[in-house]
Amino acid sequence: MRTSDIAPSLRPEIALSWRRCRMSGLEPEAPDLRIEPGEVDPRSRLVAAAQPVLEQLAEQLGDTDYCVILADRESRLVDVPLGARTLRSRLEALGVVAGGVFMEETTGTNSIATVYELRHGLAVHGEEHYLEPFKRFSCYGHPIRHPATRRLEGVLDITCLAENDSPLLGPFLARAVSDIEERLLLSARRAEQHMLAAFQAAAAGRNRPVLVLGEGVVLANPAAVELLDPIDHLRLRELAADLGRHHWHEERAIELSSGRHLHVRLKAIAATADGTLFEFTDPGEARPLIGGGTRPSAAPARAWVSTGAVASTSASGASVYIGGEPGTGRTTTARSLAGETGFVTLDASEAAVQGEAAWLAALEQACASGLLLVEDAHVLPGACAVRLRRLIERAPSGQAAGRILLTGAPFAELAGDAAALAAGCSSRVELPVLRDRPHDLPGLVRAMLDDLGVGDRVRFTPAALAALAAHPWPGNLRELRAVIGVVVAHRSAGDVTPRDLPESYQVSPRRGRMTPLERAEHDAIAAALREYDGNKLRAAQRLGISRTTLYSRMRALQITVSNS
Repeated sequence: MRTSDIAPSLRPEIALSWRRCRMSGLEPEAPDLRIEPGEVDPRSRLVAAAQPVLEQLAEQLGDTDYCVILADRESRLVDVPLGARTLRSRLEALGVVAGGVFMEETTGTNSIATVYELRHGLAVHGEEHYLEPFKRFSCYGHPIRHPATRRLEGVLDITCLAENDSPLLGPFLARAVSDIEERLLLSARRAEQHMLAAFQAAAAGRNRPVLVLGEGVVLANPAAVELLDPIDHLRLRELAADLGRHHWHEERAIELSSGRHLHVRLKAIAATADGTLFEFTDPGEARPLIGGGTRPSAAPARAWVSTGAVASTSASGASVYIGGEPGTGRTTTARSLAGETGFVTLDASEAAVQGEAAWLAALEQACASGLLLVEDAHVLPGACAVRLRRLIERAPSGQAAGRILLTGAPFAELAGDAAALAAGCSSRVELPVLRDRPHDLPGLVRAMLDDLGVGDRVRFTPAALAALAAHPWPGNLRELRAVIGVVVAHRSAGDVTPRDLPESYQVSPRRGRMTPLERAEHDAIAAALREYDGNKLRAAQRLGISRTTLYSRMRALQITVSNS
């Protein structure tokens, strides 16, 4: 379908917007608009910076037939329209209310949704609106960008009846946006000053760990630096985000990535939109927690299973099934269980190559030699699995000689002879997958860097660790070690940032907190967007879903084209 087939007289930007609306399944004739209002943060940076400018605009407009509308970085209206009462009533009937989200797939072409899509100023005149109910209006929208970060903070819109359209709407609104952006920059500087003052007051003359986190700001005293891993900063930011809007402070229990349990007091820093002060105490001590020497040394990468579980299993002297996905450390765990005892290794996959008779003969000989390790036991043919199970039943308990260790797939995935084989073992060790243990990543990364001999020269930043924590890790520890090897190959010293990671590992931190189903959705959408260079229409077609559904899931899963 060509753009000219939609409406030959439309400007190119408007015609392309109509095409996107139509491809999303939106019909222009009298649609049933259902814009569900959501929560708006009254303390956001955008609201604080825009409020004085909006008040000035309302004063300038008076009772003229114009309305000004502010939307945030998610295209959600953060305030009711300012301006003529009769015009406001008409707009509210169309869903222009605080908390409503204006996207092209739900509200068609307009100067909020389309500016959000295009990221530049745009006028939409009367008949250029895609939806019939909006054609009686004309509007101009302009993006609001943070002057320092250049990130989109919101959209400012001015709307009027089509007969009152004026070419001066654009310059009028652009000046207001410039004022808001200047106030955003000033508020950021003031916020930094307030955060520094709060940090200095809390940390002065004390040894307890004190931390301040804000937008692009991290302040920590030596005790906090010693106590906290970079991944802990991510958890603390989540706690700060959950801090109730009507509560300026609260106390919470927290488990750090090191496994230590502490009390943390969170306090929102006055006059800032997102600055939070954290003070830590140990619940088992009357005195404030002192950071020096309290953090356990990094666990080695091979200690994926707790040493207590390995020790108790090893001491039992029984046959053991070690289950887990490939790369979770099954062989390493088996070697830990074997200790200093020598063992013979058989690969179950060789049974199909050598033939069952030859493999069974090798099995008998190996059992007579002492401790036996059978790798990938879940792929054994039926006869070999039955024979091995009988040997397990006769394995002497409490003796190193004659013990049998098996590695294989997770126990829940086994069936038939493989399940019976694992069930016949007197002990089982189930190794967790890396994607379910993101908080172990800092220790694992440090240990692997030490193994590579660069632990004292290379440091993964919190952002890099967040990107790693968000990855699905189908190859588990083996894959992590390979990624770190690639990184170290081109950065042998200094800080590792997300840009230093392989491209496919630069994903949204939101992914690390998803359910397995959400992860699968996230990965499928991100892969489709990468395949088509961010083209949402082609990605939706590739996935077999409408563009409306794609946009909805991208917002829910916090996927952007840049992080997909």
